[in-house]
Amino acid sequence: MNTSRYSRRAFLRNTAVTLGSAAVAENLLTACTVPGGGGTAAANTVTINYWDWFISQAPWVDNEIKLFQQAHPNIKVKKTTQAVDKYPDLFALAEKGNSTPDVFMIPSQPDFVTQINNKWVRPVDDIVPASFKSRFPDGAIREGSNVINGKLYSAPLSTGGPWAQLYLDNQNFKQAGLSNADGTPRAPQTWDEIINAAETIKKKSNGAVNGLYIGNKEGNQLAWGFHMFALAAGAPGGAWGNDYRTGKFTYASNRTYQDTIEFLLEFKKRGLVNNNALTLGDELARVNFTQHKGGMIIGGVWNQASWAAAGYKEYGMTSLVPPSGTPKAFFYTSTGGTFVAVSGNTKHAKEAGAWFDWIYSKEAGKRWVQMGEDLSIFAENNNPSIVADNKTFAQYVQEIKLARLGPDPTVRNPDVAKIKVPSYTPSINDLLTGIWSGQVKDIHGALSELEGKANAALAQGIKDAQGQGLKVSAQDYIFTDWDPNKDYITKPKA
Repeated sequence: MNTSRYSRRAFLRNTAVTLGSAAVAENLLTACTVPGGGGTAAANTVTINYWDWFISQAPWVDNEIKLFQQAHPNIKVKKTTQAVDKYPDLFALAEKGNSTPDVFMIPSQPDFVTQINNKWVRPVDDIVPASFKSRFPDGAIREGSNVINGKLYSAPLSTGGPWAQLYLDNQNFKQAGLSNADGTPRAPQTWDEIINAAETIKKKSNGAVNGLYIGNKEGNQLAWGFHMFALAAGAPGGAWGNDYRTGKFTYASNRTYQDTIEFLLEFKKRGLVNNNALTLGDELARVNFTQHKGGMIIGGVWNQASWAAAGYKEYGMTSLVPPSGTPKAFFYTSTGGTFVAVSGNTKHAKEAGAWFDWIYSKEAGKRWVQMGEDLSIFAENNNPSIVADNKTFAQYVQEIKLARLGPDPTVRNPDVAKIKVPSYTPSINDLLTGIWSGQVKDIHGALSELEGKANAALAQGIKDAQGQGLKVSAQDYIFTDWDPNKDYITKPKA
């Protein structure tokens, strides 16, 4: 798993802020701090600090901390859960103030290699068991991803799956006459069917229920939907990636992107979505959905765990709904991946290594699946039978068929991982918010500008890397033999 997936799946493109003093940093580092439970602290207990941005996945983390402390009574894990949209900035402030956590979910910015070069992260080879790497499936631990210059820094927690979904509220679908014989929602199969369902739900509720419910305050939920629907319509780069058939970003040159935006705007034009879509946060939107305020909501697999904790189970789901026919592209995954890392500044490397090793164990991965969080990197854990009592999550586990192994330039040429692509604005997340608000009126013009900036940034990153002596080129990103409908096995450059 790549941590970008769990920052609401490549949702944030934040740039670290620069503020003057450690005192300022201390004032800004406000979050939910949870001391781990379980076990009786000994006199020589070592406390390690752990940061993440997991909200709906918090029960899994808390349970792992409890079990870890029972097995390691001399180690205490102090967990701090930061706001996802502030995480990169807060982590940069912690680095500046020399107050970084011992173990942490890897920030989305700056890129991982830069974090390694800046010594924010330390190798773990000397603090995890010798057998650590061998527990993972082939390709999960590799150079250019979690191994840089022969040293191990992280590992994947989860494998790729259809992480973005369109969730359907049972009650509202039933009242609108859109249920199957067993009472479950009749999942729309095309874009027109989604709009028709939204209209029917709005009409049957006399306007009390919004057909589509959105909470885009953080700038992410529209992007998740854009990503999911653009893939289904035939844009294999999705919201944030380039099309590896050409190696280019194609926001304007592939008409699918504009079609996807216009599809999403239909809900607003027809009055089928809540008016506060841009000011309502994702977390509160999910809570409101359990109160049947919307017929459908765009979200991720992480929705399911938080809903289960709240006792909300009466919903269905679908994903990769195309304009018509069958999906033209899929969710793409690759080998390798990252999740957590150990700080280069830790004074408790041995204890941090023990927690790092625990959270990556097969047993923790099995509990990750059992608690309905996501798929595990260990295939034996992804058995629908272990979540049979959770029908919706069992469906998600089975829908791994909507994912494909895609091209990976860092497998072909590990030096690609060292390319630093300059940031640019606006991001696709920002652009979608601007279009929805009406501030951006020329959709094609805005997409053309975004495409140009994205491709120019990639070209500049390649040029800068070449200037540093790295043997990289634009050709590393081009896979002319790739069929987006099939798994693709990337081979190292000869």
